[in-house]
Amino acid sequence: MMKSILPKWFYGAIGTLFLLLNTVIWGVIVLLLGVTKWCIRVKFVSVLLHWAYHKWCLGNRIGLKLGGVQMHVKIPQSVSINGWYLLVSNHISWLDIVVLSAQAQLPAPKFFLKDELKYVPFIGTGAWALDMPFMKRASKAQIAKNPKLKRMDVERTRQSCKNFKQHPTTVINFAEGTRFTAAKQLRQASPFDNLLKPKAGGTAFALDVLSEQVDGLLNTAVVYHSDDEHICRAFFRGQLEAVSLEVDYIPIDDLPKGDYQLDKEYRVQFQAYMNQLWQQKSLQIKAIEQRLDDATGKYSTEAKSL
Repeated sequence: MMKSILPKWFYGAIGTLFLLLNTVIWGVIVLLLGVTKWCIRVKFVSVLLHWAYHKWCLGNRIGLKLGGVQMHVKIPQSVSINGWYLLVSNHISWLDIVVLSAQAQLPAPKFFLKDELKYVPFIGTGAWALDMPFMKRASKAQIAKNPKLKRMDVERTRQSCKNFKQHPTTVINFAEGTRFTAAKQLRQASPFDNLLKPKAGGTAFALDVLSEQVDGLLNTAVVYHSDDEHICRAFFRGQLEAVSLEVDYIPIDDLPKGDYQLDKEYRVQFQAYMNQLWQQKSLQIKAIEQRLDDATGKYSTEAKSL
């Protein structure tokens, strides 16, 4: 009733302000708890850290609702809040992180981060406090001089992921490596109508590191419904009508296994597997858009990007 009275920009402003405050407040709390854990090494502090992180995720869920966004979510019942997963998703907007973290059925979302991000306030400091892995990959020139560095990247990251075993976790990987735009799609000559080419190496690296910890792969499609092609701007203005999120669960035993860096045959096999997943995801995104279009007759059927 109230939504028909108040303008859309009001809901966008309220939702945006709430998300910002949510990140600042819980970001400070997580940082302080992280420093405490570093000083005294008490397990209870880690429990408090994940409690605070859960509250941040809950705040994101509230912020999206306050912003007037309708969530259409399909996650299999076999996905448990007490499980461990690698989530592979298309990447459209900075809002993707908020949307994925806001899903109550997914255990705590965590990320592989570039080493440089550890110095970024709230993002880097919060990730450091929650023991998210910072990757410092060896360059091609360094590997050429010392081939052993290939496996050192994996082993270094595997060591940093050991803490994931203590708390149910969803490790999120945006396989395209960057946000989708029509210009990037054209530059890549991507064979997919609404996606960039997947970078199989990053996903294979994550599976190699996490294979002994995760229950399976969550193949995820995120679709935004808005007349504005800039998703964050649409949310700020209250013009982001809805978000659809669909997840397919693939058990770990059904995934290709091998050494992506050293086994050329497996590398070709895994690249083909990722391209197949992406082809299915492209069709899935089209189907999601068409269903909402048929149901409302209102939203554009084109994939929107920031």
